[in-house]
Amino acid sequence: MKVGSETTFGRYCGPRARLPKKVVSDPTFVLRLLLAIVGSIVIVASVQAQALDPPPLALRVIAFDGGWNLPIWAGQRQGFFDAQGVAVQLTYTPTSAFLITSLLEGKYDLAFAVIDNVVAYQEGQGEAKISDNPDLFAFMGCDGGFLSLFAAPEVKSAGELKGKAVSVDAMTTGFAFVVRELLERNGLAESDVRYVRAGSTANRYRELLAGKQQATLLRTPFELLAKNRGFTMLANADALGPYQGTVGVARRSWAKEHEGALVGFMRAYKQAIDWLYDRGNRDIVEALLVANVRDMTPALAKQAYDLLLADKGGLTRDLKPDLAGIKTVLQLRSKFGMPQKTLDDPTKYIDLSYYDKAFGRP
Repeated sequence: MKVGSETTFGRYCGPRARLPKKVVSDPTFVLRLLLAIVGSIVIVASVQAQALDPPPLALRVIAFDGGWNLPIWAGQRQGFFDAQGVAVQLTYTPTSAFLITSLLEGKYDLAFAVIDNVVAYQEGQGEAKISDNPDLFAFMGCDGGFLSLFAAPEVKSAGELKGKAVSVDAMTTGFAFVVRELLERNGLAESDVRYVRAGSTANRYRELLAGKQQATLLRTPFELLAKNRGFTMLANADALGPYQGTVGVARRSWAKEHEGALVGFMRAYKQAIDWLYDRGNRDIVEALLVANVRDMTPALAKQAYDLLLADKGGLTRDLKPDLAGIKTVLQLRSKFGMPQKTLDDPTKYIDLSYYDKAFGRP
C-alpha cells in the first residue's frame, strides 16, 4: 500500500492529509480511521515476517527403491519435513557402491542403506574404491531387513540351486553375507553356486523375473510381488536372529556442520512413523505403496502394509539402532569379510548424540 494513495488511510494519514470538516461530525469516522491504520500495520508486519522466514533447507537423500521408504513418502505428503524446516529431495540408487561413493563425495547429504555398508567401508572391506579415512556413521535405525531368499518357480529347495546363479547387490557388502550364510545353513558351499552382482533389490527382482538369475534375496514388498508370480521362498533371514537392516547414514563432518537440519529431519521422520502406525491412516498408506512401488496392486499393498507396519518386526518405531542386530551383522562380516577382521563393537559405527538431541535421553 502506497502512503498517500486514495484510501482511507492515505487520505487522512498521509503526509499531505487534510481532515475535511464534514467528517468531524461523523461518529463512525474515527472508528473507520483506526481500523484502516490497524489493518495497514498488520499487512506490513505480515510481509516483514514472511521476508524473515527462511525457506526450508534442501536435503539431498539417496536410498534404495522399496516400501521401507514409507516414512519419507509420508513425511513429504503430510508436510512433516517442511514443518521442521527441511525439504527432502529423494533419489533412488542403482547399487550400494554408487550410494556410498556419492555420499562420501558430497553429492548427497543423507543416505538410507543397510548398516553392513557402513561397517564394510569404515573397515576397508568395501567393494568400491573410496578415499582413506571415511567418516560414515549411522544416526538412527529403520528396520530389521525384511529379508527372504526367493528362487525361480522351478526351484523347490536350496539344494536345487547347485550350479546356478544367485544375485546379490555387491559381492562383499550389503546382504551378500546373509545370502551366503543362509545357503551354507542349507548345505551349499560358496563354490556350489555362482554369485552375480545385480544391484538394488528392485533390479534383482526384475532380473529374477527375467530369468537372468535363479535366486536372490528380496525385501518387502518385493517378496510379495515374487510370491504373487509363483516364485519360491527358500529361506527367511529371521533364522539369523536379531538383524539391523536399514539405517540412516551421514558423514560425521556433514552432521557436525548441519546439526539443526539433521535433528529436524529425524523429528519429522519420527512424526511420519507415528502417522504410518496410526491404523486410521491405513487406506492412505496403502495408496502410497501403490503410487510409489512398481507392480504394486491394492491387494498386495494390504499385505505389504501388514508386514512393513507390523507391531512386531515392522519399521522401527523408536528409531534406535538395534545393538544386538548390529552384532549379528558384525559376526557375519567377521566370518566372510576380507581382509579378515574380528569385529565386535557395534557402538563404533553409530552416534546417538543426534538421536538424544532430537528425542531426548530415554
